[in-house]
Amino acid sequence: MIGGLLLALQVTAAAPADSGSAMPRVNLEQAITRAARLDPDYVRSLGQVDNAEWGRRAALAVFVLPSLVANIDATKYSTEFFNVGTGRNQAEAVNATFQAQYDLFAARKFTDLARTRAELDGAQAGELEQRFRSALLAESDYYAVLQNAELSRVAADRSRRAEEGLSVARARVVSGAAVQSDSLQLVLELTQARTDQLRRDAALRVARLELGRRIGAPGAVDAEPVDTAEAPELPLGVEQAVQLAVTQGPQYRAARANERAASAVLKGERGQYLPQVSVVGTHLRFDDSFFPSARNVSSIALSVSLPIWNNGSREIAVSQARVNRDVARAIRDDLERAARPDVTAAFEAYVTARATTELSRTGVVVARENYRVQDSRYRAGSTTILDVLDAQIRLTQSEADLVQSRYAARLALAGLEAILGRRLFTNKDVP
Repeated sequence: MIGGLLLALQVTAAAPADSGSAMPRVNLEQAITRAARLDPDYVRSLGQVDNAEWGRRAALAVFVLPSLVANIDATKYSTEFFNVGTGRNQAEAVNATFQAQYDLFAARKFTDLARTRAELDGAQAGELEQRFRSALLAESDYYAVLQNAELSRVAADRSRRAEEGLSVARARVVSGAAVQSDSLQLVLELTQARTDQLRRDAALRVARLELGRRIGAPGAVDAEPVDTAEAPELPLGVEQAVQLAVTQGPQYRAARANERAASAVLKGERGQYLPQVSVVGTHLRFDDSFFPSARNVSSIALSVSLPIWNNGSREIAVSQARVNRDVARAIRDDLERAARPDVTAAFEAYVTARATTELSRTGVVVARENYRVQDSRYRAGSTTILDVLDAQIRLTQSEADLVQSRYAARLALAGLEAILGRRLFTNKDVP
């Protein structure tokens, strides 16, 4: 019966996970760089920065350059008529106009200057935020490959130990030193170990495909192993991290910039109550053929306009701008209030994962020694198979806990860096 069970296990055993030797492999820096270029949100944020820069240039240009308009039109009439522009009867008329206008005083010129400056600051902060968010997603997929590869190795070690234990148990059963149920217990453990290995190998294949998709590869991509050294202490405390996030964090900078931009828009709408003073220069040309040159007329005018009532459109615009300013202010206030719990949560997640990693390392050492002792005692006939199985399970779980805690520390660090908008360690291979 034991032989039949072993034969069934050999038939149903899956092929081991692809070692990744035939597939492309990237390191963490390459993955982050390639993922950023393909992330739609990051590409959009770069476009918003470009738009904001052009808006800023336009707001500065109005202080130097006038607005220019050139227009030409040609008309064919069914009968001749007296053309005032040329002073004669004609059936064709070609008119050309060139106009330049410069606003000597307009409140919107100054408010647009403040608005575009704030919008540019907000766009740059948004680009930084999306850059770190893209890096966080890339790191998550990258570490998922490494984590699943190590968990697959842990599952393979569990299967190997179960196979070795089964060989020992069968020999003891044949010699009469143990009962047949020992072999049955180990066959059950081997079945469960191989089932777990199948799941781990499948998760590894999916993780490699996800990494390939993230960096734009047509198929699966493997990840270069990273340093497994002890996670270092953070170079700043919680209070420093909170202060850094509020003052330099991209999310908070963007919120403040949005509030400034909304305030500038409100001032611009209120500026519509003030008069606007402009100088307008116009050059007109009239003829009955292209290009018109029969008569030229030029003019220059000083225009002063004072809006009095435009059916409430101005008041509605002011009200809408005030509401938008209040909403932007509320968003900024809420984000700053949330800074302490958000930063503390990310900070403590790293500290906890770092401490858990150290405890897990100790746990692996203890579990490995416990398994060695129990295996030796079982071979000598001093303990039961249940004690050996318990030691095997504890060793496998300890190794899996160590793997998961190490990569949890790396992800917690990436999350904290995304909030702060800066790298806390210059070498990203350091957790």
